[in-house]
Amino acid sequence: MGVTCVSQVPVAEGKSVQQTVELLARRLEALGAEKQGTFGVDCETYHTAAALGTQGQTGKLMYVMHNSEYPLSCFALFENGPCLVADANFDTLMVKLKGFFQNAKANKIESRGTRYQYCDFLVKLGTVTMGPSARGISVEVEYCPCVIANDCWNLLMEFMQSFMGSHVPGMPSVFGSKHDSAYSPGDTMVQYMELFNKIRKQQQVPVAGIR
Repeated sequence: MGVTCVSQVPVAEGKSVQQTVELLARRLEALGAEKQGTFGVDCETYHTAAALGTQGQTGKLMYVMHNSEYPLSCFALFENGPCLVADANFDTLMVKLKGFFQNAKANKIESRGTRYQYCDFLVKLGTVTMGPSARGISVEVEYCPCVIANDCWNLLMEFMQSFMGSHVPGMPSVFGSKHDSAYSPGDTMVQYMELFNKIRKQQQVPVAGIR
């Protein structure tokens, strides 16, 4: 487990989501990256049950997430809160807690795609979907030999520029809170949570003038 940056790449002008993913894949393969199987990250949203909320307070959201890199683990996150890492049986526990947490099934979102290895970098190009429709593109880049985010951010950024061009993201907010402590899988899941929430909000904004 190295230091990882998760970001969104906009759909290329005149292209579909799938065509843009294929364009990024061709750029990676031109660099010499090799396919290393597939990956998947999914996220389900749970609302705290209304009966629990005191009058005048809004219920909290909890995100239950899975990552194919960690098949025996389940991640539970609150916005701006802690990240709990549990075993895969946590999903069964959530069913038993339905009196406290209600699953917003329509909000399930996931990213699936291909893994690529290039030297010490692991890259995952994903198509983000909600229901049957593609909503965006995720790019996850991991620098495997390092666990201190601040020590390798410049290297990560330089590599991302080689195939993402001007769409290289800024430093992830989770890096700022790490200082010199070791990067963990939970930090990657926080980045996916932020990315998924950003894509959800983009879908809620009406776009005028498109026919």
